[in-house]
Amino acid sequence: MARIHDIRNAFFNEGDSISEIAKDYAIDRKTVRKYIERDDWSGEEKAPRASPEGILSAFKPIIEQWLTDDRRRRRKQRHTAKRVYQRLVCEHGYSGSYRTVAGYVKQLKRELGKDTEPALPLVHRPGEAQVDFGEADYIEHGTLIHGSYLSLSFPSSNAGFVQLVPGQNSECLFEALIAIFTHIAGVPARLWFDNATAVVAKILKGGERELTDRFRRFQEHFGFSVSFCNPAAGNEKGNVENKVGYHRRNLLVPVPEFDQLETFNAELLRRCEEDNHRDHYRKEQLISELFEADRAAMLDLPRVSFDPARYESHLADAYGMIALEGGRHRYSSSPRYATQRVQTQITAQWVVIFDESRRTLVRHRRLYGKAKQESMDWLPYLTQLSRRPGALKYTAVYSMMSEPLQRWIDARPRAELGSALALLAELTKRSDFVSACAAVEESLSRGITDTDSLVALHRRLSEHTALCEPVEQAQQRINAPRVRFDTARYDAMLTGGRL
Repeated sequence: MARIHDIRNAFFNEGDSISEIAKDYAIDRKTVRKYIERDDWSGEEKAPRASPEGILSAFKPIIEQWLTDDRRRRRKQRHTAKRVYQRLVCEHGYSGSYRTVAGYVKQLKRELGKDTEPALPLVHRPGEAQVDFGEADYIEHGTLIHGSYLSLSFPSSNAGFVQLVPGQNSECLFEALIAIFTHIAGVPARLWFDNATAVVAKILKGGERELTDRFRRFQEHFGFSVSFCNPAAGNEKGNVENKVGYHRRNLLVPVPEFDQLETFNAELLRRCEEDNHRDHYRKEQLISELFEADRAAMLDLPRVSFDPARYESHLADAYGMIALEGGRHRYSSSPRYATQRVQTQITAQWVVIFDESRRTLVRHRRLYGKAKQESMDWLPYLTQLSRRPGALKYTAVYSMMSEPLQRWIDARPRAELGSALALLAELTKRSDFVSACAAVEESLSRGITDTDSLVALHRRLSEHTALCEPVEQAQQRINAPRVRFDTARYDAMLTGGRL
């Protein structure tokens, strides 16, 4: 990706032709064209030729304005040297040579692109933004999550936008930025980062950065330029550092509580828009008014959407489990795929495991944290074993079950084991495995063995209905008056007679 980035940069920003790039990188022209024309991203450069003075001098301000305006446009809609020459001839009566124009365009594109080198931005240009993470807790569907949030700020206007995320990995970074880009209907022309591992793979000598391959793809897809702070110098992007604290104090206190993160994040963006309708701390204008200059300088959204998920192949162990994050986090698949390879889709919030036909086997909430954790979905295991119940005790699945569940299974006659496991799978499907196991334990404590009673117990437990303790039959006797039933009158009614 670093090589592809250099090729695209040479064409779009530095004015090199396809033939020049093919020669410089010793690759076929078709390969160069493929990289240049690619929309979906889910060597040594020649010294610039000196621009001859003379007839071109009067046209240089026009060319400079066109190329400056191009920085706000999508790369494929920027001026090439040929297009600059055509416009000069048709619109302004230029009579010089194409080579003179091409040489100046190439020189000017290089000069305009020089600020890609890491440097402290003393002047905040409209359309440039800074990015940083903060840490914050939130409660989603009753569960406390020690998560993070991403703040994007525009120093020129002081406008800011925030998104809650469960972590600080590349999936969280991409999903949060895509949500903000979509909301503001544009892409900042330049993004400033610190040296987060989701972006920077290695800091090289001389301050150069080796970017991660996935971030390169993200950058190429959206077309923005990128700059970095020096190591351990977060103050170099002080605007977003302040915005991180501002967002936490004003939008994340008290601890947010909601049912769905996506819904709350949409609300956060709406509240950010409202917050931008306040006076700038120094300029005598509303932040929202100043932000219009940022909007005008932003790039258009790409026409092809970017998939922020990560796709990997994993070998399941004897339990049908796969491991992520260096083995810290384990996820179940299905007993059918024990010791086999499965495909996974990893997003900021989910780990989805597929079979060989790309059908979903199981969908897990993604685990976070440094501690060893395990996410187990019992439904595929119970469903599979209900079809082959005789193999249950010879599989690793049996040892994974709780002791009460093992006792309940051991108490089933061999002929009923398959239907018992199918029932357990059905109860798990109706609510969850914990509720199904609670019903089993309750049935054991009450000495209940029939299926109907187990289903009734599960329904009461899953609906949080209080259960009464068993009552002796002698205590249930009620002294009720005797009722006499007149059968003759009933028969007369059935035969059409009058009562």
